[in-house]
Amino acid sequence: MVSASQSSLRLSNMAAPGRQVCQYIFKNNGILFPNLEQVLFHRNFVGISVFRQQPVEAKKDSSEPIIVPRKKVWSKESVLEALARTVRRDPTAYPYQFQDDPYLSPRNSAEFKLYSLSQESGRSAAKYFVNSYPKFFTKHFAEPHIPCLMPGTVSLRLDEVSEEALKERISLRKVKAAIDVYDQLLQAGASVSMETIHDLLDLICLFCDRDPVQEHEIQTEDMESGAEVRKRKGKVRRASDLLTFTWREDNNAERIFNLLPERDTRCYSALIRGMVKHGAYVKAFSIYTDLLNNRLTGDIHIFNTLISAAPEVRDKYIDRWNLITEILNQMNQQKIQPNLQTFNCVLKALRRCGTLARTLALHTLSEMTALRIAPSLATFDHLLAIFYKAASAGQGNTDILQEVMSELAGKNLTSQDPGDVLFFTNAMRICLDYKDLELGYKIQNLVEVGENWRLLGDSYQQSIYYGRFFTLLCMMEHIDVVLKWYKELIPSLYYPNSQGLRELLQALDTDSRLDMLPSIWKDIRSLGHDNKPDLIEEVLTLMTREKHSPEVQESFATCALDIKNAFDGHTSRTNLEWSTPTLSHVTSLLLRSNKIQEAWEMLKLFKEKNRVPSDELLEDFLSVCRSKGSAQRAVELVELSAAFCLQATSRLAKLTLAKFELSEDQITILSELESAAEPAD
Repeated sequence: MVSASQSSLRLSNMAAPGRQVCQYIFKNNGILFPNLEQVLFHRNFVGISVFRQQPVEAKKDSSEPIIVPRKKVWSKESVLEALARTVRRDPTAYPYQFQDDPYLSPRNSAEFKLYSLSQESGRSAAKYFVNSYPKFFTKHFAEPHIPCLMPGTVSLRLDEVSEEALKERISLRKVKAAIDVYDQLLQAGASVSMETIHDLLDLICLFCDRDPVQEHEIQTEDMESGAEVRKRKGKVRRASDLLTFTWREDNNAERIFNLLPERDTRCYSALIRGMVKHGAYVKAFSIYTDLLNNRLTGDIHIFNTLISAAPEVRDKYIDRWNLITEILNQMNQQKIQPNLQTFNCVLKALRRCGTLARTLALHTLSEMTALRIAPSLATFDHLLAIFYKAASAGQGNTDILQEVMSELAGKNLTSQDPGDVLFFTNAMRICLDYKDLELGYKIQNLVEVGENWRLLGDSYQQSIYYGRFFTLLCMMEHIDVVLKWYKELIPSLYYPNSQGLRELLQALDTDSRLDMLPSIWKDIRSLGHDNKPDLIEEVLTLMTREKHSPEVQESFATCALDIKNAFDGHTSRTNLEWSTPTLSHVTSLLLRSNKIQEAWEMLKLFKEKNRVPSDELLEDFLSVCRSKGSAQRAVELVELSAAFCLQATSRLAKLTLAKFELSEDQITILSELESAAEPAD
C-alpha cells in the first residue's frame, strides 16, 4: 500500500518537469503564445486560464512585483451584514417594527391594524411638524447624516416672478402656484426653458391639474366630478374610485400644451401618460395621432402607455389585439427598442382578450426570449392569470406554474415592476385551488431565498399569502407538520383569521389530535377570536363529540370554564349570546370531569336564557349524581325538568326513586312531580 504522503510526493515529482518546461517555453518564447494573457501554475498540476481572447503583447519581464494592499476597505454596513447572516428569524418574536414597546405589541389582526395605523399617524404628525416648522430643527446630530430624514423645505422662499420661482414650485409640487407663475411669465413676455416646461407638464399631468390631496382629505368637487363620470358611463364602482381624478376637457395641461410654439416628444409623452392615467383613453390616442402628423417619433413611455390603454378603446378581443400589434409595428418602424415594461403591458392587456390570450401570451414570451429580455415576477403573474382562471380551478394542471418555478428556483429576485408583489400571492392561490402541496413548498422555498420575502408586498398581501399557504398545509399535510408550521408562522408572520383557525381545527379532527384543542383555544383567545360564536361552537362540538381519557377530559373542562367566562363578560366581550348547543356542550364537558357544581350552574343558565336542555343531557347529569351519591341534587334536577315542562320529567322521577336513597320529603316531592308529569288519559 502507498501512503497518502508518498502519493502526494509522487504527483509533485511528476508535475515538476511539466512546470519547468512550461515556464521555460513561456519565458523565452512568449511570442508563440500571443493569445495567452495569464498562466496559472498550481501546486500539484499545471493549469492554464485564458481571460481574454484578444491578442496582447508578450511580456518581456515576468518578474513584476506583486502589490498587496495594506488595508481592505469595507463598507459601513459590512459588519452588520456579516452578523445578520449568523442569525435566523425568531418565530416566537413579534415583527421588528413592533418591538419598540413589547407591552403594545399586537397580538391579533385587529391590534395589528390599529398599531400600524397609529405608527403611520405618528410618522405623519412628525413629518408635518418637521416640514412646517423647519426652523426648530436646525441641529444635525445624526451620525451618519441621512439627508432624506432631515426636514425638507415646504414653504415658498422666492416671491418674484422668475423661472427659478417656477422651478421651486414644481419641486414642491405646488401645481396651482406653478401654473400661476408660468402664466405670469408668459404675460411678461419672458422665455421659459423647454426643460422647465417638461417638468411643469409632468407635474400637471401626474396630479390631473390639481394640488396633491393631503391625507384624510377629499375635495368635494373631485367627488362630484367622479359621480358625474360614473353616472355618464352607467357603471357601478367601488367607493375608493371617488378619490380617482378624471381628466377634464381643456384643462391647464392641454392649454399650456397648445400654447407651446414648439412641441417635442417629451411634451406629447407627458400629455398622453396623464390622459391614460386619468381615464381619457380615446383622447390619448388622438394626441398620439397628432404626434405622428407633426412627423415626430414617440418614446418608449408613450408606446407602453398606449398598449396598456388598448383594451379600453376596443370592445372585441381580436380588435384589441390588432391595435396592440399595430402599436408594436409602429415601435419597430420608429426604431424604438421594447423593454420589460413593454411586454408586461402586452401581457396585462392580453388578460382582457379572452380565448385569444393563451396562444398570444406564449408568442409574447418567445419574443422576449429572442430579444434577451429577462421576465420579471409581474411577467409570470400575468402569464398565470391568463392560464389559470379562478372559475375553472381544478379543471387543468399546473404545468405552467411548474415551469415558472423551475425557472425561478434558488434565485435572488429584485423588483423590476410594480406588479411583482402580486406573484407569490396569486401563485399560492393556484396551489390551493389545485391542492398541489409540493408546488406550494417550492413557492415558499423561493420566498425564503435571500430577501425575496420583500416581494410579498405590504402586510395585507403577506397575510393573504401566508393564509393560503397555511390553509393548504391544513388540507394536505400531516398534523405534526401543520403544527410545526403553525409555530413558525404565528404570530411572527401571520395573524390567522377565523377561517384559518377552522381549517386548523379540521386538521386536528382528521388526524385524531383533539387533545390539542385546549392549547389551540388559548391561541384563539390571544388572537382575539374568542368573540366568534361559530368558532367557539366548533371547538365545543369537537371536544364533546367523543369521550377521552380523564386527563384530556379535565383539560377540556378547564377550557369549557374559560369559554364560560368569555360568555359571562369576563373578557369584556359584549357580542356573545348563549345558544342551546353551546350551553349543552359546556355542561356535558363539566359533567364528564365530575364538576357537578359548575354543571349545575350551567343548567340554571338554561332557565335564565330561556333555553331548553335536552333529555339526554339531563339523564347524563342524573348518572353523575348517582355516581357521586348526591340525592338532593338529583331531586333538584327533576324539579328543574318539571319547570321546563319536559316529557322526560316522569322518567327522571322514576329513575331517581329507584336508584337513590331518599328521605320521606324527597319521595313525596318526586311522587308529586311524577304524577303531574304523566300525560292525562
